[in-house]
Amino acid sequence: MKRLSFVLLGLFTSLFAAEPVDVGAVKAVLKAYKTALEKLDAAPAAKLFTTDAQVFESGGVEGTFADYLAHHIGPELGEFKEFSFRDYKVEVRLEPPLALATETYIYKIVFKGDRPAIEKRGVATSVLKKIGGEWKIVQTHTSSRNLPKKN
Repeated sequence: MKRLSFVLLGLFTSLFAAEPVDVGAVKAVLKAYKTALEKLDAAPAAKLFTTDAQVFESGGVEGTFADYLAHHIGPELGEFKEFSFRDYKVEVRLEPPLALATETYIYKIVFKGDRPAIEKRGVATSVLKKIGGEWKIVQTHTSSRNLPKKN
């Protein structure tokens, strides 16, 4: 009986000890994607997504990440001088075999040329799955709204 208790305690401990590691790994994937956007080059982020991952943005179905990169975010980033995030927060909930993430932030886009910069409040929800020992984004949805006007 004592041996069974130790086995169960070991199993219980290892299950919960892995959780912070997985949460940190999920956060690292999301941070790597955010960093790619801030560097104005989303192409390296393709490795963070599954090949059939679906991207949704502000009410639009963008298709796979490859579609999104080719027809939306890639060309957009080429028009930006700066894309930065502040007040960034991320929450991760593990629901094996998936991870559910919610990111909130304020983003700023400074355009090339003389188009005025924009700042908006944004939110992203993502579903990630551990594949081959690595967390990959299988679905992401972003939306934004204008910041309250200052008086």
